Amino acid sequence: MKKDGAVEEDSSAARERLSADPRTEQQSILSVGQQATRGVLWLTAQKWAARIFSFVTIIILTRLLSPADFGTVAAASTVLPFFYVLSDLGFAAYIVQVEKTNRRMLSTAFWFSMSAGLVLCVVLFALAPLLGQLFGDTDVISVMQVLSLWVLATAVGSVPMAIMRREMRFAAIAGQATIAALAAQVVAIIMAFSGFGVWALVGQSLTAPVISTVLLWISVRWRPGFGFSRLDFVSMASFGSQVLGVEFVAILRASGEAAVISSTLGLARFGYMNIAQRLVQMVQDLTGGAIVPVAQVAFAKIRDDVERLRGAYVRALRLTYAALSLPLTFVAVASPLIVPIVFGEGWEQSFAVAQILALAGSLSIGAWLDHGLFYGVGKPGRWFVYALVIDALTLGMTIALVTSGLVAIAWGFLAVCLVATVVRWFLTSRLLSARWYNIAGPFCYLVVVTVVTGAAGWGAMLVSSDLPPLVSILVTGVVMTIVHLVVTRLIARSVIDEGVRILARSRWGNRIPFRRTRWPRP
Repeated sequence: MKKDGAVEEDSSAARERLSADPRTEQQSILSVGQQATRGVLWLTAQKWAARIFSFVTIIILTRLLSPADFGTVAAASTVLPFFYVLSDLGFAAYIVQVEKTNRRMLSTAFWFSMSAGLVLCVVLFALAPLLGQLFGDTDVISVMQVLSLWVLATAVGSVPMAIMRREMRFAAIAGQATIAALAAQVVAIIMAFSGFGVWALVGQSLTAPVISTVLLWISVRWRPGFGFSRLDFVSMASFGSQVLGVEFVAILRASGEAAVISSTLGLARFGYMNIAQRLVQMVQDLTGGAIVPVAQVAFAKIRDDVERLRGAYVRALRLTYAALSLPLTFVAVASPLIVPIVFGEGWEQSFAVAQILALAGSLSIGAWLDHGLFYGVGKPGRWFVYALVIDALTLGMTIALVTSGLVAIAWGFLAVCLVATVVRWFLTSRLLSARWYNIAGPFCYLVVVTVVTGAAGWGAMLVSSDLPPLVSILVTGVVMTIVHLVVTRLIARSVIDEGVRILARSRWGNRIPFRRTRWPRP
């Protein structure tokens, strides 16, 4: 995108020049792959840094603040995602994947997001007394009113963030997020030591989005004009409404599950389920949380070439399965050792649930990549239909099995993940004009490597059961890592070779002569 916000170069003209120079076209392919790899690495590193900062801060704050303070902020924060989704309306997702942008389109998105954020901020402030009564705590009201500024701060930064993602500037995004997170932790600690109590947590919640938004605006070269395009607004709203639908379906499904489990089995049982979910989600977030944002941009860059898109997708799916199956299989095996160390004693009923949910998480890895694919090629409507059906099936399964207990619910979720995986084979193969069994091929590797690695880990954990838990975890992890690499080398050798090649390109790609770098065939 040009510095002055002019219309981006027409993609057809760009493709004509690329087709005239095969060397340039191949270099462009590599450029997208390199940027995508770097993006995943940078965002993953940022998530680890943020998690470590947060862990240290929690250790300090839990000694300075009361559980009631944490509960008050958590209760007040539950409604924030609803308001943010409404303020953005999916416009950022549209900007990331659209073939070309112009200043009027971006300005239209910005003025809508900022106006909607301001209106929703006022609405949340006004509704806070009513919403606060639902929690039976008057302190929630004032906290919620101040946190309403979070919606406005995040909305103002949505368009600059979309522009940064569109330009694949993931290193800058990761750096800014790390700075914002660190500043928020520092503010929270200073306020807590100064005796501000619950407001230390409020300050932490507001500092991160404000600093992040400021840094985004400093980084982007675009500034909004005063134009507003009704045509662009309609296009963005049409796309964004389907994105919004996906988000709301997920929120409603999660809320429905929480209501069903807590009302039928009690809050204590729901707490066990929540701890198991947190463990699996933490591992997923730290190892694969960068997949969706990076995949959406990368696939959008090459969506006009179906053959390239198909090859890139299959390679990405193989690598994603190889990279994320190990940590999730490790959780499936070692949860009885991990949960007491991470969350403390008394969570025995979470062990089996976490193990099953980790296996389900391995199956759902592909859904993250497919999510980015459908958004990247501009087909959010198809993903919305898929999400609606699968989330409805998940909630229905929970309702049907809730009286049988948490373990039964977890097995039901695993079954839904398996069904969803098969459904995505056909949806994705149709989108990519491929045979369904070509899309399903990497899944066979996932099954084999999960079973063999899991069995080896289970044996290692039994052999080391007399050792201290931390030592047993270490032994189990080392054994599983070795077995995982050996199995991958034997049945999917190209995955390791390709992973090493991509990592090398991501670091030294500009130093390697082009004639020596080739992508393997899918």
